[in-house]
Amino acid sequence: MESVQAIKQRFEIIGNDVKLNRAIEKAIQVAPTDISVLVTGESGVGKEAIPKIIHALSHRKHAKYIAVNCGAIPEGTIDSELFGHEKGAFTGATATRSGYFEVTDGGTIFLDEVGELPLTTQVRLLRVLENGEFLKVGSSQVQKTNVRIVAATNINMFEAIKKERFREDLYYRLSTVEINIPPLRDRKEDIHLLFRKFASDFGQKYKMPTIRLEDDAVQSLLKYRWPGNIRQLRNIAEQISVLEEQRSISLSTLNGYLPNSSGSNLPAVIKQERKESEFSNEREILYKVLFDMKGDLNDLKKLTLELLKNNDTEKVQEENENLIRKIYGKEEDEEEFTDQEEQNNEAAVLSLPEPKIEGTPNKSVQDDKYHFAEEIEEEETLSLHEKEIELIKKSLERNKGKRKAAAAELGISERTLYRKIKQYNL
Repeated sequence: MESVQAIKQRFEIIGNDVKLNRAIEKAIQVAPTDISVLVTGESGVGKEAIPKIIHALSHRKHAKYIAVNCGAIPEGTIDSELFGHEKGAFTGATATRSGYFEVTDGGTIFLDEVGELPLTTQVRLLRVLENGEFLKVGSSQVQKTNVRIVAATNINMFEAIKKERFREDLYYRLSTVEINIPPLRDRKEDIHLLFRKFASDFGQKYKMPTIRLEDDAVQSLLKYRWPGNIRQLRNIAEQISVLEEQRSISLSTLNGYLPNSSGSNLPAVIKQERKESEFSNEREILYKVLFDMKGDLNDLKKLTLELLKNNDTEKVQEENENLIRKIYGKEEDEEEFTDQEEQNNEAAVLSLPEPKIEGTPNKSVQDDKYHFAEEIEEEETLSLHEKEIELIKKSLERNKGKRKAAAAELGISERTLYRKIKQYNL
C-alpha cells in the first residue's frame, strides 16, 4: 500500500492539512475493495482527485475510468447517456447507443454532482447498485454490468432528502464510505503553498518570472475566506501572473483581485428565512390579506366590547385613540391629502360617527346606548380580489409607477405584477 506522501506526489496534490491527509488515507484503504464511495465537499475543493486515486489503486486500474458531470446533462437525455438507448426509442434515436454503464463494464465510473440527478434516474441507478442490472431506454431486455461507482456532490444531502429531491435509500447505497474534502479556508497552512505552486506553473507556462507575494499580502491571502476554494485561488494566481508587470505583489495589488476583500475571516451571514412581509407568490399575498382582515375584525370586536362595558363614548375614545386610528385611518392614505384635509380627516377619525335611529330622525342617538353596533355593521368589507387591486394600486402610487420597485415591495416578480396590471386594467 502506497503512503499518503507518495500518492500526493503521484497525483500532484499540494497540502499538509490533517483533514486532507485523512481523506487520502481513506481513499487508499477503500481502493482495493468494490465499496461505493461518496465524496463530499464544497465546489472547487478538488473532489475529482479522490476517484482517480481509488481507480488507480484498485484491481480495475487497467479497465476504463469515466467521469460524468450529472449536472451538465439535460434531464431528458441523461437516462440515454448513462444507460444507452435502442434505435427508435425516441425522436432522433437513429441508431442503438451504448451508455456509460455499458461502456465502463469492469471499470470505474465517477458521477460528479450526483445530487442533481432526476428522481427517475435515481431509481435506475439504485437498481445498478443493488444487483448490477439496467435497462436501455426503449428496451425490455435486462443487461448486466460490473461497475465501481464513486459519486461526488457539493450539496447538503440530508437537506435534499428532506425536500424529497434525493432518495434516502440511494444516498445510503452511495455513501457506504463517505470521504469529505475540507474547504480551503480550513487549510490555512496550505493556501500559500498552493499559491506558490500555481504562480510557478503559470510563470513557466507564459515564459515570465514567477510572481512573489509581500509579507502583508501573504497575511491577507490567509485571512480571505475563498468561497471558490482552490479553483478561485488558481484563477487569481493566473490573473496576477498575466496582468501585473511587477513581479513583487503588494497588499493593495492583491486586494484588487480579491472580491469583497475586507481582510477578515468572519463567517458570512446567510439569510435563511424570509421576513413575514416578503412574499414569494400570489397565495401568500392572499394569506396576508386574510390575516389583516382578521386582525381588523378582532380590533372592532375589542372596541365594541369596551363601548358596551363603559357606556362612555368620550372615555373610550381617549383610551383607545390608537386603535380607532388603526381601524378608521391609515397614515399612507393621509399623505395624499393637503394639510387642511389632513386635519379634517384626523378630526373625523377621533370622533365616532353618530347615525340616526330609524323612525326618529331628530332624536339624539345618545338615548340609545347600543347605537354604535349599527355603525360597525355599516363598515365596508372588501373582497380578496378588491383588496389585491388596492394593494397593487397603493404600491404603484408609492413607487411613482415604477413596476420593479412595486413588485419588490409586494414580494412578487415584475412579470407577475405586469400580468396583474393588464388583468385588472390598472
